Amino acid sequence: GLPPLLIVYALVNRPYVLDLQPDRSTIRGLLQAGLDVYLLDWGTPSRADRWTTLGDYVCGHLDRAVRHLRDAHGETDLLGVCQGGTLALCYAALEPAQVRRLVTMVTPVDFHTPENLLARWARSIDVDRLVDTLGNVPGELLNATFLALMPFRLTLGKYLALADDADDPAALANFLRMERWIFDSPDQAGEAFRQFVKDLYQRNALVAGTLEIGGRRVDLRRVTMPLLNVYATRDHLVPPSASRPLGRLVGSRAYAERAVAGGHIGIYVSAKARELPGELAKWLAAPAG
Repeated sequence: GLPPLLIVYALVNRPYVLDLQPDRSTIRGLLQAGLDVYLLDWGTPSRADRWTTLGDYVCGHLDRAVRHLRDAHGETDLLGVCQGGTLALCYAALEPAQVRRLVTMVTPVDFHTPENLLARWARSIDVDRLVDTLGNVPGELLNATFLALMPFRLTLGKYLALADDADDPAALANFLRMERWIFDSPDQAGEAFRQFVKDLYQRNALVAGTLEIGGRRVDLRRVTMPLLNVYATRDHLVPPSASRPLGRLVGSRAYAERAVAGGHIGIYVSAKARELPGELAKWLAAPAG
């Protein structure tokens, strides 16, 4: 059989959106496709994590998880989602021998594309002052920011659409599950947040080749394993233009791209996304080359 698949999710939300409900579950789909699935839980930062860095996450937690699976199974594949895809890419560049195949999903790579609203906001923020004042960055603060980027679509528009579903208990339950997830945002470890905003959003260091994690330079040309990059066509948080440059930056000769119609969250929970786990399993099982 195939080696296990380790899912690396973002730090800014909880990973249970990948298993939101029985009929809309990326993880269930991957299991049904015959994959052995593991999920890296980053935990919830406490005040003790104020100084936790991106190096602690990538070269510490993620590296230990990969080595644990390799010790048990011989090799492992990675699926990085959103910001977790960026972290998985950094890991694959630092430790290419540890990863058999890599899938990135709605993953930001180029943080300076013109239509990226979040990047525009992040470029103007005084992140040093924010982290020096607050320590960890509260999840509620980030949520307010995400909502402010698309105020009509993400607030009023969403609740107007809900009125159409008021008589449908299943649709209502779907909506409430989504709402709970959207507002269930963990705080962000101060140092890691500072580094992510400054190096990626402000300096675009992944594209420039100047990113350092754990004192080591991240060179995407060292990502030589087969790589599948999945993006969403109507993603307002990670527009396709932020994700697609990956193909020209990595060293992999087996690079493939897959566009999925829909938005950033719809890629795991919409009806259209149900075929995706099967496609991922097929790609992971296909001969390299």
